[in-house]
Amino acid sequence: MYKKVTIDLGGRPLSIETGRLAKQASGTALVTYGETVVLVTATAAKDPKAEIDFLPLTVEYQERFYAVGRIPGSFFRREIGRPTDKETLSARFIDRPLRPLFVKGYQHETQVIATVLSADQKNDPDVLAMIGASCALIVSDIPFNAPVAGVKVGYVDGQYVLNPSPEEWEKSRLNLIVAGTKNAVVMVEGGADSLSEAEVLEGIFFGHQALQPILEMQEEMRAAVGKAKMAVAPPVVNEALKAKVAELAREEMQAVITMADKQQRSELYHQLQKKILAALGEEYGDSLKEAKEHLHSLNKTMMRDRIVKEKSRIDGRRFDEIRPISCEVAALPKVHGSALFTRGETQVMVSATLGSGDDEQRVESLTGMSFKRFMLHYNFPPYCVGEVRFMRGPSRRDIGHGALAERALAAVLPKDDEFAYTIRIVSEVLESNGSSSMATVCGGSLALMDAGVPIKKPVSGVAMGLIKDGDTIVILSDILGDEDHLGDMDFKVTGTDEGITALQMDIKIEGVSKEIMTSALAQARGGRLHILEKMKMAIETSRAEVPAHAPKIFSLQINPDKIRDLIGPGGKMIKSITADYGIKMDVEDSGKVTIFAPNGEVAQAVIAKVNEIAADPEIGRIYDGVVQKILDFGAFVQIMPGVDGLVHISELDNKRVEKVTDVLKEGDEVRVKVLEIDQRGKIRLSRKAVLQEEAGS
Repeated sequence: MYKKVTIDLGGRPLSIETGRLAKQASGTALVTYGETVVLVTATAAKDPKAEIDFLPLTVEYQERFYAVGRIPGSFFRREIGRPTDKETLSARFIDRPLRPLFVKGYQHETQVIATVLSADQKNDPDVLAMIGASCALIVSDIPFNAPVAGVKVGYVDGQYVLNPSPEEWEKSRLNLIVAGTKNAVVMVEGGADSLSEAEVLEGIFFGHQALQPILEMQEEMRAAVGKAKMAVAPPVVNEALKAKVAELAREEMQAVITMADKQQRSELYHQLQKKILAALGEEYGDSLKEAKEHLHSLNKTMMRDRIVKEKSRIDGRRFDEIRPISCEVAALPKVHGSALFTRGETQVMVSATLGSGDDEQRVESLTGMSFKRFMLHYNFPPYCVGEVRFMRGPSRRDIGHGALAERALAAVLPKDDEFAYTIRIVSEVLESNGSSSMATVCGGSLALMDAGVPIKKPVSGVAMGLIKDGDTIVILSDILGDEDHLGDMDFKVTGTDEGITALQMDIKIEGVSKEIMTSALAQARGGRLHILEKMKMAIETSRAEVPAHAPKIFSLQINPDKIRDLIGPGGKMIKSITADYGIKMDVEDSGKVTIFAPNGEVAQAVIAKVNEIAADPEIGRIYDGVVQKILDFGAFVQIMPGVDGLVHISELDNKRVEKVTDVLKEGDEVRVKVLEIDQRGKIRLSRKAVLQEEAGS
């Protein structure tokens, strides 16, 4: 059945329709906002996969260049098979709010695919894909509990703006994606220009209020054309087995959940599991998989009870206490900037590398070609958690964590005209027990300062957790990996001592209230400030200069009319300079020349050469020139690259000259003085004036 619903959202029409396209999918939604159109489909396998114990959901987001009337620039002239970072990040933030809202026990493989069909470059297609994903699931037979919607929120001139235009984004101090259900916020992702906790919080709930009409649209669609949901049989629980596992394991599980060391805790759990399975083998040999699940559930329940009822964490810390921190800068000798940051059992080695404009990352997207001068790459090798697995490049998680840390640090970087380097940060996670992305932010800030990058302020980050048991709420600072897994919220906050630069929140329950988020942000601020104090012990501000072994960048301004001379015919002049001095040079249309040299001495020599080429001739000044052409009435002499003047035959010598060739020949070097430059730029030169001056001296 066909159904279309349209509303006004932020002064633009938003419509959702189903029943016209891709009708063989379980559910379909075509979302249009302005002239941006996104098709989203949801499809589920016919039979469940009983052998798995997780939700087999896959979300794909794909941008097509035809959507903006362009042909891809790749060699194959088609979209490459591997998703771009932008597509990966969009797929992640669509997936995260959807996942907790499926019926528990649902095990059918499910695939959501969002395809951008048209993009007006004014209305972001990624948030439309989130709306379409929810609607496609809602109208399908897939057991998805409640609609979810998303909007983007900016903060321009002290006012919150819904789904800002590109011009508004340029001025916005806030860039948030907010996803929510009718009653609660379920996901937040974004960055801020050191805004206060209160300002960010108001932006989140401004977004939550603004997305309510989108939820109502989906409910109208479901009422009109929604399919009956497939039945999901509740999992059959062997209560006798569950009780037996608890009886056998409870006492020794107490030792597991009170072991502070991660590796020892893991080993204790592993040994306990072997012992329990061996004890159950004879009586419950066919149910050992279920026995593992009951043991895991017991572990989770006892950990949560210890926190909520006994007010004690796994490692004995207070709820707001940060693990021990150590910081070391200049940890690597040949790296431009480096830092080793350790917090508890989480450790990262972060490096900062400085490059030229040629090192900027070229990014081809629907908005056109752009260049990134700041990149942050996050690597999470298997050894950091004591595992063995294939290494196949960055995962979605690696890309997502890197993007969060990049956003956190980008807010404090100097502007291009203040620091012209391209900057790359790489975080190698050496050990992980929670909050490795936040450790990356801290280590990245230290590495930037060590490299002499004049950041506005140091940035730290902390991961917050939440456990909700009835009306009891516990907020945890600097969560461990196990606290993340057993908790109901993962809330990462980064910022300076002035305010927030980035945040990311994922909710595993139906949502959290404004009051809970207020408390979490306040507690996170205390943690961030504590971490900043520890970081200051290693390095308080950026070094005055980049390291001696780092390349040097110098800039100067020349007359734009001289760019042609500096480049030379076919680039001959600039190629010669870069080859002779071993440097890189970038010349902008404005006349700004940026020189990227191995050291300051070479740079100064290049600056002198550029000034020589770009200088305007001065009346009365003597130049060493080269004869370019001989005529009957005089000789044309080049006094500067691309600048010629005429030495009339009467100005060749102190005595009468019969023929020009009696004095000069083509290719001769000659000293000449500029006598006159007329309104048309023609230059009159004199050799005679130089001879007279030299004779007088």
